Amino acid sequence: MTMKKKIIKNKGILFWITGLSGSGKTTLSKKIFKNVVKSYGPTLLISGDDLREIFSFDKFNGKERKILAKKYCRYAKFITDQNINLIFAAVGMFNSTRTWYRKNIDNYIEIYIKASLQDIILLKKKKIYHRKNIGDIVGINIKPEFPQKPHIIINNNFKKNSNVVAKELFNKIKKII
Repeated sequence: MTMKKKIIKNKGILFWITGLSGSGKTTLSKKIFKNVVKSYGPTLLISGDDLREIFSFDKFNGKERKILAKKYCRYAKFITDQNINLIFAAVGMFNSTRTWYRKNIDNYIEIYIKASLQDIILLKKKKIYHRKNIGDIVGINIKPEFPQKPHIIINNNFKKNSNVVAKELFNKIKKII
């Protein structure tokens, strides 16, 4: 049974969509965006790739990723405190980040896109797994800290059309809000 989440008025909702690189986070985020706007109001959509480009951040080691994760946290709070929803698709594989969100963002929805690293590599869903000498990669050189108690889990085995998976995700969102 899914528990309803109490949403605080005058605060945006953070839809934190996390999972391995190539799991489908950004694709699904883009596909649910219009429905989130229609159902919950003004919404921004951003990915980890977007923020790394905006801030010219290209370091991938564990220490630098933790620094970037703290920036993600402050950015998400800044946006949601202005009563704007934020769909944030990022690897974000640190428990400390999710703990911070739970403590500091009133309307936090944690969504875990679960996909096997082997499937992502085999299906060539992300080029970073096939490049040489690009730094540390979550799932390869950096051990991911998978979410322990996400509000929503989407098992993405890449056998369903992404529109079908997005519809499943949005239906799960509606059940808890």
